[in-house]
Amino acid sequence: MDRQTLRDWVHRFNAEGPDGLLDRKGPGGRAKLGAEHDAALAEWIAEGPDAEKDGVVRWRCCDLKRKLSERFGVDLSRSRLGARLHKLGYSWISARPRHPRQKPEAIETYKKRLAGPDRQAAR
Repeated sequence: MDRQTLRDWVHRFNAEGPDGLLDRKGPGGRAKLGAEHDAALAEWIAEGPDAEKDGVVRWRCCDLKRKLSERFGVDLSRSRLGARLHKLGYSWISARPRHPRQKPEAIETYKKRLAGPDRQAAR
C-alpha cells in the first residue's frame, strides 16, 4: 500500500466515518444520449419510417443508429442502443406481419374447422 492511498482512506474516514471506507461505484463515462436524443428516438418510432426518405419499411436498431449518427453525430453500438430503447419502454418484439389482402372471415372459418368435433374428440 502506498502513502497516498492510506492518506485518502484517513481523510475519507475522518469525513464520513466507517461508511467512508466502503467501496464506491465509479462515476463512469459521460452518457452519449440525453433527453433530447430520447425525445427524438420516441418521435421517430411513433411516426415510423418513411420508405422513400429513410429507405426502410420498419425500424431496426442499425437504422436508428445510422439516423442518430447522421442527425446528432452520436455513435452507439447496436446493443447499447437496444438497451436504451428498452429503458424507454420499447421492445425488440415486433407485431406479426399480415398480408394486405388477408380475409378475416377466412381465418375465422379456418379456426372453426380446427375446433370442430373431430378435434375435440382427439383431446
